[in-house]
Amino acid sequence: MDNERQAYDNARIDTVPNIEQDFMEETAGEIAEPIRFSDREVERGENGRGIGWLALALSIVSLFLMPVIMGAAGIIFGFIARRRGAETLGAWAIGIGAVSIILSFFVRFW
Repeated sequence: MDNERQAYDNARIDTVPNIEQDFMEETAGEIAEPIRFSDREVERGENGRGIGWLALALSIVSLFLMPVIMGAAGIIFGFIARRRGAETLGAWAIGIGAVSIILSFFVRFW
């Protein structure tokens, strides 16, 4: 351990012990202001409303066409809509999509 400490050149060491000056660099301490694309405040529910309607439409269509695929898509978009603030639309889409998938296993249309 003493050999390692002797290997450093004392003239090259800055104020921090055991750190070579070659690896010392100055970095900026400022943080830039975030970029604002719009000054208009968007309501939390408004952001996910379109995705909520899409999820609900997919879930309803899944009752009649491709229940597993469309129902799964409705459930996924329902979770996205709930996370973005459209909680009621998202919950309905998740529920209808799940019912559609469950019914597809028990009811077969010829």
